[in-house]
Amino acid sequence: MNNKTRENIEYEISQINKLLDDSKPLFDLCKLKEPDFIEIIAAGAIIHSFYNGVEGIILLIDKANGENIPNNSKWHVSIFERAFEATEKRQIIFNKNYKEKLKDFLSFRHFFRHAYSHNVKWDKLKPLFYDVNNIWKEITKDINEHIKNTFQDDDSYRLNIIE
Repeated sequence: MNNKTRENIEYEISQINKLLDDSKPLFDLCKLKEPDFIEIIAAGAIIHSFYNGVEGIILLIDKANGENIPNNSKWHVSIFERAFEATEKRQIIFNKNYKEKLKDFLSFRHFFRHAYSHNVKWDKLKPLFYDVNNIWKEITKDINEHIKNTFQDDDSYRLNIIE
């Protein structure tokens, strides 16, 4: 993995951090009251953007390691699954402990992208919305470890992450 890839990963991390930081007022509001239609759609857009960012990081790591990126309708699922396994070209990216939780984010991303907004239901979105910060902490720990192992001789490997 080269420094440009590392910079791109750091950029993606900064964008997800900004997304979650800027979304704090909506998180706080949804704790006080049941969100209305507009607030539900906003929460859905946050979760959609969050997962797109995570997927972008997976792609950056895979491309940097020369992994084949599938070119079919199931490529999102393929790279997701591969992120939880070591390959010939790279170590595991994400810990399997939260695989099922993150898979729910992948499923929601697909649903949100292809559904009409009025079909987004708070009872389905709510667990993802309230868990996004926790899973992001787990993901950033794993990405940090991946970068650390890739840049073993570089003392400046530590990424700017939420801890």
